This record gives sequence, structure tokens and C-alpha cells, in this order.
Amino acid sequence: MEIRCAVQPYAWGKLGHNSEVASLQECAHPDFCIEETKPYAELWMGAHTSAPSLIKGSNEKLNEWISRNPEVLGENVREKFGDELPFLFKVLSVNKALSIQAHPNKEHAEKLHCERPDLYKDPNHKPELAIALTPFEALCGFRPIQQIKDFLGNIPELGAIIGEAGSNLQTSDEAGIQTALRQCFKALMTCPAESVRAQLSSLVERHSSLDESSRSLELAGLVSRLASEFPGDVGCFCVYFLNYLTLKPGEALYLGPNEPHAYLSGDCIECMACSDNVVRAGLTPKYMDVDTLCQMLTYHCEEADNKKFLPTRLDSYSQLFSPPVPDFAVAKIEIPGEVANYTVGPRSSASIILAVSGQGCSQQDLQIRRGSVIFIPVGQELSISTYGYKDPLLLFQAMANV
Repeated sequence: MEIRCAVQPYAWGKLGHNSEVASLQECAHPDFCIEETKPYAELWMGAHTSAPSLIKGSNEKLNEWISRNPEVLGENVREKFGDELPFLFKVLSVNKALSIQAHPNKEHAEKLHCERPDLYKDPNHKPELAIALTPFEALCGFRPIQQIKDFLGNIPELGAIIGEAGSNLQTSDEAGIQTALRQCFKALMTCPAESVRAQLSSLVERHSSLDESSRSLELAGLVSRLASEFPGDVGCFCVYFLNYLTLKPGEALYLGPNEPHAYLSGDCIECMACSDNVVRAGLTPKYMDVDTLCQMLTYHCEEADNKKFLPTRLDSYSQLFSPPVPDFAVAKIEIPGEVANYTVGPRSSASIILAVSGQGCSQQDLQIRRGSVIFIPVGQELSISTYGYKDPLLLFQAMANV
């Protein structure tokens, strides 16, 4: 059955028709009016109680319908998660950087929720998967340690903030490096705000006098952009600790527990466990729990390309992104034009399909077009024809990974 999904107008979202979120919603629902000066940040597809999808025709909330028909979830889901959809499926349109953040593991999430339920509103973990729809910029995981050492040695403003803690990185012992990196990162994140503002101002001013090669080596363009979005924010210096990468359309990141990251710009498909637990420490006006973040991070260093999460091929038209958690997986399905019939096979859980581009029709009398969102009960197939349509039909399907 087709569902209508909620749009979240967070301030960091892209404006008007520049937003993929707004464009998808408009294509599926002509009564949706886009305002060019309004941000459209997220499209929520699922049964999250904060913004559940509505069943087209009846306008019944999906979470309430599932509670009356829990068998649609599948036995494996009900045994593992109870009578609730265990994932939240999204589209993100990022115009302005999201916060430097990480998500706690399940045990830590339960502890944080117990101790501070006002800040950490549920006891669940929040692993997430992002698949780029357009070139998608992100910070993710710690850089190779030699890169961090080089930045500390060559950027005096960064060295001034880190201070003596930087000298500890000279150790060659792996455990010692992780300890030293933790000390350096904490020194950065706990540096007095006045010092951060002064050093960031000095850095941006010095960058303006460098040649293009030197500016590139010091990530001057990125630092300047972040400093304009978040003046004086300590998160601007995190680019020298965290990997910076741009995903091509179709490439993905998986963000497990305690992985530092920040989305910077672009549009993506996102799927996550049903949780709102975020520990923030920079590039945000929201509450920053610096001590918790510094304690929980992995401090594992690796190359930026190693952060990309690769799919497995299911058949000639589909791939599966299957992260190491039971909460969710995402299939990417691209059906060429003029294909008489392709069957999206039965899944072991309820699933949700989003059409990103192209057109098709199903044997279930559903007209599938850009922006269509379809809920499929466990075990059911969706037979799709693109016959009569020249353009390929691009779909993403979220499901539990059970």
C-alpha cells in the first residue's frame, strides 16, 4: 500500500526546490506546496511515533495500523524487536553541516537514558547507513595518525590549541597512539571557547594569504565554509582529525556505535535503528556533551576510502547494503526502461520502498513514480513493469536485517 510521509523542516536543510526531499514529496503529492525560502531537511518513511507515515486513502497512522496488524512485520522481527518496525527510513537534503556527533552502543544508550532521560530520550542504539543520491560530503572516523601528526606540525593554530598533548603522538605503540589521540582530541574539544575563536580567526586570516596549493593542503576552503556557518566553533578544527570524503551517487557510509562523524552537504538515502540518541560536541547550537563524546569514541585510525561501505550483488538489477546489525538493511534496485516485468522478491520482514526516479506500474495496481513510497508486508512480492517507459526506475528498499 502507498504511504504519505512526513517532511522535517530543520534549519540545516536545503531550501525550496533545491531540496531533494521537497522535490520527491511534490512529485508524489501535487498538493504539497514548496516555499523557496523554507528548508526541507528530511523525509521520514516509517512508523516512528514522532512523525509516522500515513496510509494513502485512509490517512491512518502507519504505527497504529501495524499495532493492529503486527503479523505484517514477520515472526523474526516480532521475536527480536516486538510489535514495532525496527528501522526508520529517510531522505536527507543537507545544505549546512550537521553536528560533530556519535551514537552510543545499546548498553551505553540504556545507561544514558537511565541517567539523563531529558537528553537521551530512549534506550536504543542508533547505527545508520547513508547512501549518496548526489555528491555527498561527510567527516567520518579518525584520519591515519600520520596525517594528524602532519597537521599538528604544520598548522600553528591547531598546535596552539592542542598544546603539550600533541607531543604524545610520537609513540609508535598502537595502544599508546590511541591513548595519545584521545588526549589530543579531548584537548581540542575542551579548549576554552575564547581561545578557539581567536585561533580560528587567525587560521582563516592566514589561509587568505596562502597560494592555492598551500590552501589545499590545509583544507582552507572547507575550514572557511564551516567557520562561516558556525563562527568560532571548535568543530571547524575537527577536519584535521576526521576523514573528509565526498561520496559519489550510489556510494555509502555505515556508521556504527561510537564512530565520530558529521554530514556536510548533499542528498542521501539514510536508514537507521529507531532511536534519537545523538551525542554532540561541535558544529551545532544544540547541547554539546563533550565529556561523554570524548569517552565513548573508538579512536581507530584508517584511510578515508576504507570508510565506504560496499554492497553485495543480489541479481542483475539489485544490490544489498547489509550492515552488521539486525535493525536494518537497504537494497538498491535499478530496473531499466522497457522491462516487461521484474519482481522484488519477498523479504523476511516488512519493508518500505522509495522511488527516486523513473516510472513503472505494479501488478498490485500501484502507479510507481518519483517520490512514491510503498509499504510491503513480510513475505509479499512486488511485481513491477517499466514497459512503455524509457527511463530506468531507481528504487531503494529498507527492511529489517533478520
